[in-house]
Amino acid sequence: MNRLLRLLTIWLFCLLPELARASEGAGTETEVGKTLSLWWVSFFVLMLLAIAILPLATPHWFHPNRNKLLVSAVLGLPVLGFMLYMAPHKVLHTAQEYVSFIILLTSLFIISGGILVRANLRATPLVNTAFLAIGSVLASFMGTTGAAMLLVRPLLSTNKERTKKVHTIIFFTFLVANIGGCLTPLGDPPLFMGYLAGVPFSWTFRLAVEWISVVGFLLLLYFIIDSIMFAKEPIAALKRDQLEVTRLAVSGHWLNIPLLAGVVLSVAFLTEHVAPFPVREAVLIALALASWFGTPKEVRQGNNFTFYPILEVAALFAGIFATMIPPIMILEARGAELGVNSPASFFWATGALSSFLDNTPTYVVFFSLAKGLGVPEGAVGVAGVEQTLLVGISLGAVFFGANTYIGNAPNFMVKSISEEQNIRMPSFFGYMLWAIAILIPTFLGVTFIFLRG
Repeated sequence: MNRLLRLLTIWLFCLLPELARASEGAGTETEVGKTLSLWWVSFFVLMLLAIAILPLATPHWFHPNRNKLLVSAVLGLPVLGFMLYMAPHKVLHTAQEYVSFIILLTSLFIISGGILVRANLRATPLVNTAFLAIGSVLASFMGTTGAAMLLVRPLLSTNKERTKKVHTIIFFTFLVANIGGCLTPLGDPPLFMGYLAGVPFSWTFRLAVEWISVVGFLLLLYFIIDSIMFAKEPIAALKRDQLEVTRLAVSGHWLNIPLLAGVVLSVAFLTEHVAPFPVREAVLIALALASWFGTPKEVRQGNNFTFYPILEVAALFAGIFATMIPPIMILEARGAELGVNSPASFFWATGALSSFLDNTPTYVVFFSLAKGLGVPEGAVGVAGVEQTLLVGISLGAVFFGANTYIGNAPNFMVKSISEEQNIRMPSFFGYMLWAIAILIPTFLGVTFIFLRG
């Protein structure tokens, strides 16, 4: 870490001339974006690379959230100091978005953690497919993180007698932890960022055709694969599965289900009909507190509930939100100079970064790029972005997050919980092979059918 700090000091020293040059042209935020050097994007790139590489290179050091926060501070504070001088209003606006983002995720995390689903059903292909289908729907309304954490344990319990179940966890990650969440801004964080930027809450409903096409295709494919795997199960495993069956039981739902509905209503209507900040956030905090104090402790204990995952998100995204300010301003000012200008190109460009980096800042960057292109005369615009481009960006950010373990926050969480139950999950590149074989052809189909314009 000392070596990293020395390198950063040298890096900052090299950027001092850029600070002086940018100060000469300081004026409106658009003018600042035109004068900013691409060197300032390096902090954002380093932050994303840290998220992608450090968990693999130094997992023990990077595991504590205090070290994640340290990385965010080392890379984010120099940018914040510079931008507070150059564009203070942009910093304040970004800080407000960060607070709204974390409060929404925290409220969903706490409330979903208060619902305990216990089940050990027969692990037939039909039952497993039903799990994935229900999770795909829930993901759009309680978030991919909430739906994944709610259903992964009962799914694992149902399949514990089966010897072939890795494919089930992989498809669960594809569908419940990622693709299922594209119907509302609550489903996946990048869509919520679009909502904060002015995309109407109901706009994502127009992605229903793409959602049902991809989800339906993957469910059918999973059912075929699981049927083949089921036929190869040892007779002894199938007999144990028949004998060790318990009924589905849900605890805590009497309180937390209406609280989840309250989160949806708060985000959907308070933003449009009441001062959105901080009234909306105060309501979300109240709903989360009601869940925390109103849910029996044994329910959260049954879910192995801890605050580690949400604190991890808060620590990392503090750095992401800080370092992404310069690239966003540059893209907003000079986005038209880049060659990404069609729905398909936005879909694949957004998706390529979302596969290996975090899909939320990726969405924000390409949203800003599309906004910089403007809305052609006669075209439909949404929050300053041509609608067809916004479709490509939204689908790319949500769908491609399923391509790797680091594409979306719930992916690693599902992997970790599965491995705790002695399921040998694929390596980083092993999982990618599954995604390349299944998802990339699917996304080519999405491009050909829906994004040819």
